[in-house]
Amino acid sequence: MLAFGITLLAATALPSAPALAVLSEQAVAPNARVEDADGKAVEIKSLKGKPIVIVYDDRTSAPKSEAFRRELVKLLKSGPYTSKVSLLIVADVSPYDFWPARGTVKDAVRDETKKQGTTVYCDWTGGMRSAYKLKNEITGVVMVGKEGRVMFAKEGVPAGADQKRLVDALKAEVEGS
Repeated sequence: MLAFGITLLAATALPSAPALAVLSEQAVAPNARVEDADGKAVEIKSLKGKPIVIVYDDRTSAPKSEAFRRELVKLLKSGPYTSKVSLLIVADVSPYDFWPARGTVKDAVRDETKKQGTTVYCDWTGGMRSAYKLKNEITGVVMVGKEGRVMFAKEGVPAGADQKRLVDALKAEVEGS
């Protein structure tokens, strides 16, 4: 994602403490706040009533999940999913929350938003990473159901059976099957 366009800044990033395992399925999804490159904030609690798919990356994991994100955007912009699912592609930009890096990051996120065909959100504080117990350098994928419970959680890019399980969970939430 930003690699996110900011290799120069990578040397200045401070290491984060390792997170615990990703949230367990059926857990109540915590609230978290992210914002787009222009500062428009979104909170998880404001999206309740629709399934939410969160793909969380940092500069290390983003290149590994690019194809998955592209396919997910394509899926969610088609058929029964159009406008019935909230997609949050989130970049952990907390290591870059200082001037002048912040401006460079915002520009890179705007470019990535155009490339992805959907909004890429910024986690400036690492709050979403902490709340959802996501690990550094590993893509985190979480689906929150309409009722606010975690329906799918995976460390790493879902493939094979995990990808099918995510799509089945989405289908069940959208179509009520």
